[in-house]
Amino acid sequence: MTLLALALVLTAAVLHAVWNLSAKRAGSGLPFVFAVGVFMTAYYLPLVTIMLFWPGGPRLDGPALWVISVSTVLKTGYALYLQRAYRSGDFSFIYPLVRGSAPLLATIGAVLFLGERPTLLGLAGGLLIVTCIFFLSHGERLWQKTLPDGAPPRLKALGNALIAGSFIASYTVWDRNAVGIEQVNPVIFDGFTNIGLTLLLAPFAWKRRHDVQQVWQNHRREVIIMGTLSPLAYVLVLTALSFTPVSYVAPAREFSILIAAYLGSRVLKETASPRRLVCATGMIIGLIALALA
Repeated sequence: MTLLALALVLTAAVLHAVWNLSAKRAGSGLPFVFAVGVFMTAYYLPLVTIMLFWPGGPRLDGPALWVISVSTVLKTGYALYLQRAYRSGDFSFIYPLVRGSAPLLATIGAVLFLGERPTLLGLAGGLLIVTCIFFLSHGERLWQKTLPDGAPPRLKALGNALIAGSFIASYTVWDRNAVGIEQVNPVIFDGFTNIGLTLLLAPFAWKRRHDVQQVWQNHRREVIIMGTLSPLAYVLVLTALSFTPVSYVAPAREFSILIAAYLGSRVLKETASPRRLVCATGMIIGLIALALA
């Protein structure tokens, strides 16, 4: 991985952890996701319109519209399941699960669909990630109806987190194809996928319009933070993906796991148990191995 790609991805990782903290604080599901989508559409729509009509600017053809459409559906699924996951578990528990599972699944997808070939070091890193995810989520107790420490059952939280991670892996591989092979401009690509996400959710949000209004009144700051930092972070990732393999970019993004563990402990006052810290560190080691593979 080049220094430029690494700088882009690590900057995106910091921004990603911060906006996820805002998403956890809001935790209101579809109304929050839609409110964020409306905020992003308000500035993305004029921006992409200017870019498309600017002389010599980027152009959209049939294949580009196709990859944008598929990515929109995948990101809509991710946004909804991420909110479900945050409502069912601590930020410092859910975030590592979502982010840690995504690069492993993305690497598998890159091998199957993009022809990338990880080394034994990469496979070892993937196994370490899976092991850490199991222990982070108290795998030995997941199927118990109640836990000895009084904590809520975690099987549902684990399921939602892994589904969200699967969506991340899917759109990461798909988006690499969009910006790396189809050569779609990263800003145009992210702008249209976010506008598309908002349109997809609009009929459902209309039925819950009072909830959307409540989100804007009570969590306006969180909406603005996520609506600003999320696109910025992902445009940086898309730029890196345009000239860097998925099997390097996806793992490097997960530096945000350590940032999220810190934010969960310091900002949300969640318990920073030794298990969480050890597993988060182990996942980072596994991610580094994947990046070096």
